[in-house]
Amino acid sequence: MKREETVDYQIKACWHAISRMYNGEAAQHDFTMAIGHVLLTIDAEKGTPATHIGPLVGLESRSLTRMLRTLEEDGLIYRETNARDKRFVNVFLTESGKDKREIARRTVREFNFMIRNNIPSEKLDIFFDVVQQITKLVEQRRTLQSSELMETDLPE
Repeated sequence: MKREETVDYQIKACWHAISRMYNGEAAQHDFTMAIGHVLLTIDAEKGTPATHIGPLVGLESRSLTRMLRTLEEDGLIYRETNARDKRFVNVFLTESGKDKREIARRTVREFNFMIRNNIPSEKLDIFFDVVQQITKLVEQRRTLQSSELMETDLPE
């Protein structure tokens, strides 16, 4: 089987094309796709608990901490400790952060508009169904592998 015939190659190649497009657009406005993705997860009015951002964007806690520090240094966000519980920190967008968030939002919407105008909805429905099935299969496999590893770790 040629690599171009594998499912993972097609998914990866597609994602890299999308990523390059998003990063190219973001670079014109002095930020990155990753920053745009984080800004899109922060509620523009109420802010968002810092602990909620990582899982939404797929960042580990250490990477998220670095990202938030950078965003704060760049003046895109600010953090406030929860008045009732000092352990919790809420992240808010500055005006500059809101501007960059709007650029990211507009770019995502334009991309989706382009896709929906060029690919029939029936094909997109099938695409979404297939991608969801692939995700489910990957999760099942990962869960199965985890349980098999735990069984091999048990003392005899």
